[in-house]
Amino acid sequence: MASSGTKPEKTGQGLFARILGSRAPVIAVPYLWLLLFFLAPFLIVLVISLGDIALAIPPFTFKGGIDLENYALLTQDALYWRSYFSSMQIAGLSTIITLLVGYPIAYGMARAPVQWRAALLMLVILPFWTSFLIRVYAWIGILKKEGLLNLALESIGMIDAPLTILNTNVAVYIGIVYSYLPFMVLPLYASLEKMDRSLLEAASDLGCHPLKAFWLITVPLSLPGIIAGCFLVFIPAVGEFVIPDLLGGSETLMIGKTLWVEFFSNRDWPLSSAVAVILLLVLVIPIVLFQRHQARLAERDG
Repeated sequence: MASSGTKPEKTGQGLFARILGSRAPVIAVPYLWLLLFFLAPFLIVLVISLGDIALAIPPFTFKGGIDLENYALLTQDALYWRSYFSSMQIAGLSTIITLLVGYPIAYGMARAPVQWRAALLMLVILPFWTSFLIRVYAWIGILKKEGLLNLALESIGMIDAPLTILNTNVAVYIGIVYSYLPFMVLPLYASLEKMDRSLLEAASDLGCHPLKAFWLITVPLSLPGIIAGCFLVFIPAVGEFVIPDLLGGSETLMIGKTLWVEFFSNRDWPLSSAVAVILLLVLVIPIVLFQRHQARLAERDG
């Protein structure tokens, strides 16, 4: 009787151990998160984009059936494709500038003494402790004609009259580079900090110039950090609304502002949903294709 009573207990313990040891619950958590907070909202927006505008609450209807009229309008009106193109251009150039600024910072952090790295990393993360909106508003006081930047340039004699920086694309570039610089520095630092310095020492012993060794060894080894940082900066910068709205002018055309105007000012939810769906596809499809290309390269090399 004792043995028959012990067997189910051991069986239950083994089953419980297998459940805890299984990777399925751990993997299911992020997938469930994406399902609830990414896929479900996307499907809602997709359904709304197939409807028609209506003077009601909510301001859309499906009385005329599901159609693609909103998507056709995006190709007919030059405002929308110009907004997409301008957003890609501003985000792309901002990403390049952020990379050029962030790489030396990450490289210096990775080459700094070990006891200083934690403090330097904290300085990079420190801006996140302040509200994003407050940090963007602070740039208004810096970039306006009577702001701190013009006062500093006039005091050292570099300019005779205040520069017009605020309400221009230059201010938008400054705001994006400043706001998203940590997203570039952190993955770059993670790649550079793990790099084996003996490779550079070996290249130096073989007579390789330090600059040439940097391009042939350091840059290729930090390529995963470069790719990750560029994605982390470019993707949110394309749909940015706050920075171009506060720092940009009337000529600053970005899809985020266009989407906001359609959604809140014109209250055209179906058309604004179509704009959002196209924007998401423009960003997601290249990333998926790139990941598949990287997977094929990994399989071929393996």
